[in-house]
Amino acid sequence: MNNDNRETYYKGLRQIMLCMILWGVLPVYWKSLLPINSWIVILYRMVMVFLCALIYAMKGRSLKEIFGPLRDKRRAGKFLAAGVIITFNWSVYIWAVNSGRIIQASTGYYIEPMFVALFGMIFFKEKLTIYKTISLACAFAAVLIMLVHYGELPGVALLLALSFSAYSAIKKSVDEPPAISLTYETVFLAPFALGAILFLEINGRGALSQGQPYQYVLLLLCGLATVIPLGLFAAAAQKIPMFTLGVAEYLSPTISLLIGIFIYHEPMDRVQLFALAVIWAGLVFFTIGEFRALRNSESGN
Repeated sequence: MNNDNRETYYKGLRQIMLCMILWGVLPVYWKSLLPINSWIVILYRMVMVFLCALIYAMKGRSLKEIFGPLRDKRRAGKFLAAGVIITFNWSVYIWAVNSGRIIQASTGYYIEPMFVALFGMIFFKEKLTIYKTISLACAFAAVLIMLVHYGELPGVALLLALSFSAYSAIKKSVDEPPAISLTYETVFLAPFALGAILFLEINGRGALSQGQPYQYVLLLLCGLATVIPLGLFAAAAQKIPMFTLGVAEYLSPTISLLIGIFIYHEPMDRVQLFALAVIWAGLVFFTIGEFRALRNSESGN
């Protein structure tokens, strides 16, 4: 690795680490908005993400250039579906965090890569290697352990993993820069969210009547809190290997998990800990499989 490549690599590494830290501490951000209702937070997030993504997308592009591709109804339909699914994912996550379920939300993002692999096999006929098969078995075993012990499925974890996997599957079929993609995903729902915000605020049931002034400022910044990490992720993806990118993604749920346990004192019993250990074992196999696949592709070249 020459000096230029090394500098590029370390810059990408710094970007992905900062991205994962920002994603990992998001529970603190959403918690700081309490007692503002979680559903109001979600409405604001939809609008502010659209505005921030659009402003970023307009760098060097006209509105006609940005929205022209949406004339294709099939393409627009895919982005509408992606927008509905990612909004659902955001909704579940924010509700989970603000209702004391940070640990379960973190668990969802631990098992998400395994479900993405499963979706790849089902919808894109991708080969499920022995390592991915073992990691999936570990994920399902952990879910079964929690089901038997608690008498119910870990709903938050499963909803987050499944919704993000479905979102990833749709995104795989439409290739756009992150800011453009996020603009398309939110453009259909943002007007409805804005209408709901105006109705609630005018009738004294919105964020202005529930929170403090500083919380309202934080609420208006939630678009940046979403777009900045995404931009860092996209920039890092161009500079570091996919394997490094994949391993780094485990950092954000780990940070959130530790925040849930040590800052917000969410209970963690032995069964939960054992189930997480099974998931972590699955992640080890998943990571080994990704490393071997990367090494084989490099040797093939």
